[in-house]
Amino acid sequence: MTDTIPQRRAVLPDAVFLRNRNTFRTGSARIKMMIMKSIRKTLEKTPLKSDIRDCHTAAERVKFINFVAQDCYPMALYVLIYFIWFTILEHITRLHYAVIYSPLDSLIPFVPAFIVPYYLWFAYVVVVSVLLYFKDRPTFHRFCSFMCIGMTVFLIVSMVWPNIQYLRPAHVAGDDVFVRMCKKIWAADTPTNICPSIHVFNSIAVMCAITKTSWSGFHRKAVYIPMQIFGVLIIASTMFVKQHSVIDVTAALLLSVPCFILCFRNEFSFAGNTGTFEPAAKVSGRRRAQQF
Repeated sequence: MTDTIPQRRAVLPDAVFLRNRNTFRTGSARIKMMIMKSIRKTLEKTPLKSDIRDCHTAAERVKFINFVAQDCYPMALYVLIYFIWFTILEHITRLHYAVIYSPLDSLIPFVPAFIVPYYLWFAYVVVVSVLLYFKDRPTFHRFCSFMCIGMTVFLIVSMVWPNIQYLRPAHVAGDDVFVRMCKKIWAADTPTNICPSIHVFNSIAVMCAITKTSWSGFHRKAVYIPMQIFGVLIIASTMFVKQHSVIDVTAALLLSVPCFILCFRNEFSFAGNTGTFEPAAKVSGRRRAQQF
C-alpha cells in the first residue's frame, strides 16, 4: 500500500500535464479557427467580392493579386510622388517669400494643448481611409481623388508662389508636455509652404467622406458627431499652435468646395478599379445557376 501511493503521485502530475496540454492545444485550435473565421468573414464583406481561396489555379491567383495591386497602386504611387516633391520644396531655399499674415492671427492666442488634435490628424486620415477601403470602396476612391487634387494644387502653389509665416512665438513660457510637443513639430516642420493648409484640407476631405459614405458605421450618432467635432478641432489646432494663418485655413476651405462638387456630387474618381474580381469557379457556378 505504501509502495503504490508514491507511484500514483508520480503518475498524477504527468496525467495532469497531458490533460492541460491537450486542453491548451484544443483551445489554441479553437482560437485559431475563430481568428480565421473572422478574417474570412471580413474578406467576404470587403468590396473586392472575392477571396484568394476561390482561386484554384496559379493563373487565377496571379490575376487576383494583380487586381488588388491595380486597386491600390494609384494612391500609393501618388503618396510616393507627393513626399518626394514636398521634400524637395522643403529643402529649397528661395530668395523671396510671400509673407502670410492676417490681423486675425494676432487675435488668436497660442494654446499648446491644441497640439494633441494636430498630431492625431495623421491617425484621423489613416483610420478613415482604411475603413472606407474595406467598407465602401467607391467612396474611398472619391475620397482619395479629393485629397490628391487638393494636395497637387498645394504643391503647385508652393512651387510657383513660395510663402512663409512668422506667427510662432519667439519665447514660450513653461515647459510642459504640450509645449515640448509644439517645439518638436516646429523644429521638424519649417514655416514655409503653408498655403493652403493640407491639415485643414484633408480634414475637410475626411468630414465629407464620412458624410457621403454609404457605410452605416459612420452614420451612427456616437461615431459621426465625435468625428465631425474632432475634424473641427484639428482645423482650429492649426491656428492655435501657430502652424497656419487664417489665410491658409480660408484657402483650404475655398479649395475644398470645387473638390467636393467634383468628387462627391459628380462622383469623379481616378483611383483604382471600379469593377470586381471573380474567379472562374464563381463565374461558372453562377452560369449553371442561371441555366436552371
